[in-house]
Parts: sequence; C-alpha cells; structure tokens
Amino acid sequence: MKKPAWLLLAPLIATPLHAADLMQVYRDAQSNDPTFAAARATLDAGQEKQPQARAGLLPSLSLSGNTTWNENELSTHNGPTFAKPKYNANGYQLTLSQPLFRWQNWIAYDQSKMQVAQAEANFGLARQDLILRVAQAYFDVLYAQESLAAVKANKQAIAQQLELAKKSFEVGTATITDTHEAQARYDLASAQEIAAESDLEVKLRALQAIVGQEPGALAQLRKTAELTAPQPGNMAEWVNAAETGSLNVQVQQYNASIAAREVDKQRAGHYPTLDAVANVGHSKSYTPAFGTYDTDYQNVGIQLTIPLFQGGFVSSRQREASANRAASESALEAAKRGAALGARQSYLGVVNGLAQVKALKAALISSQSALESNKLGYEVGVRINIDVLNAENQVYVTRRDLAKATLDTLMAQLRLKSTTGALGDDDIAQINALLDPSTAR
Repeated sequence: MKKPAWLLLAPLIATPLHAADLMQVYRDAQSNDPTFAAARATLDAGQEKQPQARAGLLPSLSLSGNTTWNENELSTHNGPTFAKPKYNANGYQLTLSQPLFRWQNWIAYDQSKMQVAQAEANFGLARQDLILRVAQAYFDVLYAQESLAAVKANKQAIAQQLELAKKSFEVGTATITDTHEAQARYDLASAQEIAAESDLEVKLRALQAIVGQEPGALAQLRKTAELTAPQPGNMAEWVNAAETGSLNVQVQQYNASIAAREVDKQRAGHYPTLDAVANVGHSKSYTPAFGTYDTDYQNVGIQLTIPLFQGGFVSSRQREASANRAASESALEAAKRGAALGARQSYLGVVNGLAQVKALKAALISSQSALESNKLGYEVGVRINIDVLNAENQVYVTRRDLAKATLDTLMAQLRLKSTTGALGDDDIAQINALLDPSTAR
C-alpha cells in the first residue's frame, strides 16, 4: 500500500529535538481543550453566586418616574359643562431601601459561600479529568505505536522465515507446506499491520481533539523505566482517604449542606421582614379648586411585612426542600461508596499491574529464547516451520501485552491518586520523567 508523501516526510520533520512529552501535551490541553475551557467558564459563573447573595443584604436604590396627559370635562348633574381642563400630571421618586431583618437573605448568603466552594471543587474535578484524559490519550498513542512496531517486526521476521522456507523447498529440505504456512502467516501479519496503522491514526486524532493541534512526535517510555508501588502500601488507607478526600465526595457534601440550608431558607418564608425605606420625590397634579400644583416630598420609615397566608405555597416549598435534602444525603453516601470502590479498583490495578509487568518481562525473555531455539531446531531438522512461526507470534504477543500492562499500570496510578482528590501536576511530572524524548516517534 503506497503511503502519502507527508507520511514519508514525517520522520524528517518530527525530530526528537522537538518531540512533545506528556507534560507539554498536558499544557497544550489546558490551553486548547474545549471541555476544560467550559469548566473554567463554569467556575467563573459559580463564583458570582456570592456577590449576588450579598446584594440581598445591602441597600438598594431605585428611581421611578411617570407622566400622564389628562383631558377632563367638569359639569354639574344634568347641567351644562363649565370646564374642560387639560393638563399633564407627572412626577418622579427616588427610593432607598435597606433590609433590616430578612432571614432568608442571610441563609442565601451562607449558601452562596458553599456554592462557590462547590464550583471550585467541580473545577478541581475538571482538572483531574483533563489529566486523566490527556494521559489516557497519550498512552493510547504510545500503545498503538508499540503495537504497530511489534506487528512490523513480526511481519519482517515472518518474511525472513518465508524466504527460508522457499529456499529450503527449492533444495528439497522442506515441503511446500512450510511455504504455505509461512505465506499464510505473512498475509495475516499484513492485515494486522493495516489494522494497527488505522488504530494509530484514530488514537492520534483522539489526542488532537484534546490538545487542538497535531500531536507530532511523542516521547516514548524509557526501556529502563521502573514502576513504583503505591505509597502507602495499604489499600484500607487509600479507601479511607478516598471517602473523605475525593473531589466528587466534596461536591456532594457541599450539595448536601446547601440542601440542608435550603430547608431553613424556605421555613423563613413564614417569618416577618423588616426594611428601612426612604423616599424623595416630586409630583405635579391638578384639582378644580387649586388648579395645577407641585408637591415635593421626603419621607423615612420602617416597613414591616408579616406573611399570613399564601395558599400553602411556602409550606409546599419547605416540603420540597426537605425531600431534596434527603436526596442529596443519599447522593453523598453513594459518592462515598463510589470513591471507596474506585480506590480499591485502582489500588488493585496498580498492584496487579506491577506483578503483571514483572511476569511479562520474564515471559518476553523466555519467548525470545524459545524463538532462537526453534530457529536453530528448524535449521537442524528437529523443529518444523510452524514451530518457528508460533514462537515468533508469541514474541509479538508478549511484547504487545507488556506495553499494554505497563501503560495500564501508569493509568491506574493516576486514577488511584484521583480517587483521593490528590491528583495534580506533580503526578504528571513524575510520569513524564519516565519518558525519553530521544526515542520519539
């Protein structure tokens, strides 16, 4: 299959000196990812809750005005009309109002502080989600590249075995069956190579959707990179930390607190309100006795409002708030259980992943040794062609599985930190130190 010219030039353009590592990709995603940008805007919107609620405690000032054109006919009963006054009545009023006692406004102000904290926790969740999405997309590309490299290496080895089988058949030391077996494996490897190239292209486009630009060459995992066990090495400690530190748990805790205060806020609908009110204004009007006259006025007073009956509306809102409080408490419990489950899964993912990586490293060495032994056995006639092909395929499968287990373990480490709300830039930096820009692809 003929490749486009840009693919042939890519190795020359994407040099290791300009390779992007995980930290660089993460920085690009912070600037360009639309989901994270939406979360940042949502945080800005959430922070406005507090000044909005504070406004309910501060004085308000309003200006109103009116003008009306009047045409009237004045007459006695069943008598003649003796006046048809035409005049304009107008006026304006400046009103200052200061709440003195509005208990629901104070509760709303308390709620606003919780809403701001909740918005910040939600943004923390979005930041953690960005780290996980970037790391997953980055590792998906690395795995797709490693898978493609393994397929190509396997294909090349099969091609050599196919050529050897053809020569052996020509000199009469092998049957045509060896050639057919090698050809079948070569054709299968060609199909796998096409699928691997397609998968790599999809993974690159997924990463591009996050960073908003062509990923370019990416730094690969160092061959000597050593993965570390989780600290502390006790799953129960991680579970306890997740139940209290999880950002999702914190969001639900704020939600439950806001819902609890909402019950008090709705109950305050039964309480009286007290405001200080001051007015200053001017009006122009007309009376038959005095004609047109102007009035200037100023007044200051206290306004008391006592709610008596509103058709059961306040009581209904109070019952609604109580039901929402119960729902939020259940959601909080669900969040705690989910955080605990996530911590257990991620912890086991790290521990089992480390064991799997160790086992696959040993298996890769054994598979390579078995391949060399089968090749030597085929040359001396104690092994058949299919044995060599199977050994080559085992090396390819083991190498692919080792790459996947390594990257999955790194992702499990990040997810484990996220369950406790502790995932941050430092964790990206630690994994970034395991990458080698000089091996970029």
